[in-house]
Amino acid sequence: MEVMPIPHSEPPTDGLPALLDAASSGDEQAWRTLVDRYWRRVYALVRSRCGRSDLAEEVTQSVFVTCATKLRDGGYQERGKFESWLFLVAMNRLRDELRRQRRQATPTNPDNMAGIASEGSRRDADNRDELNEQFEALKEAVAQLPEQDREIVELRHHAGMSFKRIAQMLDEPIGTLLARHHRALKKLRTLMEEPGEG
Repeated sequence: MEVMPIPHSEPPTDGLPALLDAASSGDEQAWRTLVDRYWRRVYALVRSRCGRSDLAEEVTQSVFVTCATKLRDGGYQERGKFESWLFLVAMNRLRDELRRQRRQATPTNPDNMAGIASEGSRRDADNRDELNEQFEALKEAVAQLPEQDREIVELRHHAGMSFKRIAQMLDEPIGTLLARHHRALKKLRTLMEEPGEG
């Protein structure tokens, strides 16, 4: 199972209005720069919310298609909230896709159920197994959080958004978000230390 690295800082926003303007005018290099700045963080957020890399990649591509269309057609006007808007588009697109998939039955491929032979040394396999167990335990703990707490943890730690940007996106006071984030991390710590309780 792949684990996406958690970004520790937001991409620079210096020159973002000019970059968005150039991208909206069809400048390919400006568009590539925008995608390079935000692709990994959008993917990480979507992947953390849905748990599937294939779906996360599909949704992320769709988000950037929407972004390109809105920029080209003048459907987005920069007011210093591009990042908040982009992640809101990502979350809405994922919700729509998950709703759509719930309405359709997805057959299971038997080949996917077969075990995959591990390669490499036994120690590497043991390390990988231990990391996978820890990652699965963390995912289970995050899944036990209330939806609002889970959302703030994922926006902060998977999307790498600042609390200021999250407050703009969710239209909530920053103090409320900080308190919710602190409470969520405390609960996660408890859940990880005492598996099966909570």
